[in-house]
Amino acid sequence: MGSARGCALLHLNEDNGRFALLAALIVAYLVCGAAVFSAIERPTELQARAKWNRTLRHFADKFDIAAGELSAFLREYEAAIAAGIHADTLRPRWDFTGAFYFVGTVVSTIGK
Repeated sequence: MGSARGCALLHLNEDNGRFALLAALIVAYLVCGAAVFSAIERPTELQARAKWNRTLRHFADKFDIAAGELSAFLREYEAAIAAGIHADTLRPRWDFTGAFYFVGTVVSTIGK
């Protein structure tokens, strides 16, 4: 009989050792990618947030609206948008035509 090859310290056979190494490399790759993405995108996000805050302050000052009241209104607006309610649309989001299209898309993409 042949001897079992692998890492005796961690009690891993060769296949499990390869899997663990591959998993560790993938996690390291993801961590590096997240660090690069964060370093690239974070300054732009901070600039956009600062511009948005200036715009809100200017709007609140111009129309004499309390900042808390304006923030509450904007949260309600965001909730409406997330629910599919748009101020500029004339037809409902889920009319029969839209619902039929959605159902057809779901049915046609599910399969073996």
